Parts: sequence; structure tokens; C-alpha cells
Amino acid sequence: MKCFERLVLQHIKDYLPPEFDPHQFAYHANRSTEDALATALHAVLSHLEQRQSYVRMLFVDYSSAFNKIIPDILITKLVTLGLPSLTCAWIKDFLPNRPQTVRLRPHLSSTRTLSTASPQGCVLSPLLYSLYTHDCSSTHNNNLIIKFADDTTVVGLISKGDEADYREEVLKLAAWCSENNLALNTKKTKELIVDFRRHSTDLAPLYINGECVERVHTFRFLGVLISADISWTDNISVVVKKAQQWLHFLRVLRKYKLNSNLLLTFYRSSIESLLTYCITVWYSSCTKADRVRLQSVVKTAQKIIGCPLPSLMDIYSSCCLSRAANIIKDSSHPGFNMFSLLPSGKRYRCINTKTHRLKNSFFPKTSHNHPELTHAPITQAPPPPALPYNFFPPFPL
Repeated sequence: MKCFERLVLQHIKDYLPPEFDPHQFAYHANRSTEDALATALHAVLSHLEQRQSYVRMLFVDYSSAFNKIIPDILITKLVTLGLPSLTCAWIKDFLPNRPQTVRLRPHLSSTRTLSTASPQGCVLSPLLYSLYTHDCSSTHNNNLIIKFADDTTVVGLISKGDEADYREEVLKLAAWCSENNLALNTKKTKELIVDFRRHSTDLAPLYINGECVERVHTFRFLGVLISADISWTDNISVVVKKAQQWLHFLRVLRKYKLNSNLLLTFYRSSIESLLTYCITVWYSSCTKADRVRLQSVVKTAQKIIGCPLPSLMDIYSSCCLSRAANIIKDSSHPGFNMFSLLPSGKRYRCINTKTHRLKNSFFPKTSHNHPELTHAPITQAPPPPALPYNFFPPFPL
């Protein structure tokens, strides 16, 4: 059945345009949490370049989003998107009337038939959820809605204290959730305000469905701890603490005389992947002291394993080049327009910045500090810098 679902999956994708739902960063080729974070932060930091501006970020939480899909509503949206009637009829027959039971050791529950939700573990479920939520998009130019699966973030770019568009966007989002049977959990929904104005005032609280949204100073956004002052010390403290815990297991493995190649594999999969998760987003903006703390973990692991390891700066540079090359080759990527060619047609234009906050973010930093990023080799990814051992891009556990 899963093999057949893969055929249907490709069949549905063939009817969707490449630029379909550009701000849904999950379930799309050449999209990741790194892209979602970089896009959101670039919008925030670019807006803060203006005078008398600040940003309100609303991190929306849904209650069992995948279990709330109504097949009839989904089919209506599929028809609107132009999918063939026979495909829509097959999906309508595929979703409802699914018998489910729960087994706990020798005990088996009674059978219950479900006619809502997208089946868990199915190949089609992620795509069906994306199609179900594709019309959840911003209606004002000074707002941005970033989605990664069911994680939704509303970014309100506010100038001169005018929050009318932002508040209207939030009201429309709440109404959209009600119309589409998605339960917006106000108690777990948080708001973070980024405000660098010298004479800032206390801002009015935000209410959703009559409940006040809690305002926080830090929030874990797609696995990265983001602060109201756009500093990364808190995030790095958490990362270093977790990495040091994994170093204990690395020492235990060395104690039992495990082969150095296996130690290296363990380091890359558990420690290096943790240190380098979304590194292109935050590494260039962190302080020198924070970089020393991160590199000390690498040095400790190097002593335990007994072979040279690549520095985080080398990994950061390699990841930036690789990420930028993939974005440039994908015209449907939200960051594609950040890379514009100079009149010569050989190099890409540097993004103008006024503050170090923006200059050190991913898009300006890549265009400023990587002369390797020229137009000529874009058909294939630029070669990464030479590293001490056979290096592959890190991946999170």
C-alpha cells in the first residue's frame, strides 16, 4: 500500500506548481528548519533597520493538528487546486472509515472507526496536511507567516507603533482555524517582541479568543532558542551542556577500547550534529566567548578520539556555501531573490546593511564573505574547503 501511495504522491505533486505554498518549509525538497529560521530572521532584522520599528512574533500551537483534518474540507481545497476529480474521489475514499485498535502487551482494545484526521505513518499524510493548510497565508505585506509542518509563526513587522495589520492578521488566523477545525491552543501559544528602540513603551497584550497570550523573552523556535535581543548565548549554553553530556558516553566508549573510526562516527552523529544544527543561522552572530565554548567541546572530543577534527568555523563556511548554492539553483525558494547578480553577471550583489545584527545574518554574511560564490560554478555546488577528514554535512538526531 505504501508503494502505491508513493505513486499517488508523485501524481499529486505533478499538478502543483513549483512555487506552491513557498513559506511551508516542511515536506518540500531543498527546504529545512534552517531555511525557515533564516527566512524569518532575515525579515525581522531587515525590518529593524528602519527607524521607529519593532517586531512581534507569535508562535502558534495547535492541538493535534493532523488529527483535526476534515476530509470534505480537504477535498474542496484539492478541487480548487485543480487536482483531477478521480484523484479527489480516491483520497475521499482513502481517509474516512478507518478501523483502529490499541494493543498493550496481551490486551487489545475494541475497534473504533475514525472518519477524520490523516492516518499516521502514511506516505500521503504530510502532503495532505500541506494541502489542507496552504491557504493559511498572510494577507498584509508587513506580516509573514512561516510554517514548518504544524509549527506556525506569525511575524508582524510593525512601524511607528501601528499594529492594526498585525492584530487583524491574528484575528484572521483564529477565524481560519475555526473554519478548518484546527484547535488553536492559546495557553501554549507564545509571543516574543523584538524591540531595539531607545524609548520603547509597554505594548498592549495580545488576546486570542478572549485569552491573553503569554509574552516570553526566549522561545525554542524549530529547535533553536531565540531571544528577544537576538543574542545566541542562551542557545549556545543549552547546546554546550547537551554536548558535554554526550562527551561522557564518548569517554565510556574509549574506555572499552572501541575502534577510533567508530568513535569518530559516534562523535559526528551525536555531538557534531548537535553543535552544528542550524549553524548558518547563529554562528556568525555569536560572541567570541561563545565560539570558544563551542570549540572547547570539539577540542575535548579530539583528545578523546585521538585524531584531528574540523573546526566549527570550517564547518560553518562549508555549510554556508552549500546552502547558498542550493538556494540559487531553486527559483521557487523564498531566499532565491536575496541573491541578485551584478551587471557583470559573474558575481552576486552584497546586501546593504546598517547594523551588525543584519550583516552577520545568513544572507548578507554569505554574499559579503564568500567570494567563492560566483555565478560560474552555480550549476554545481561550490567545493567545500579542505577538512582534516572525510567530512559530510552534519545532520540533527
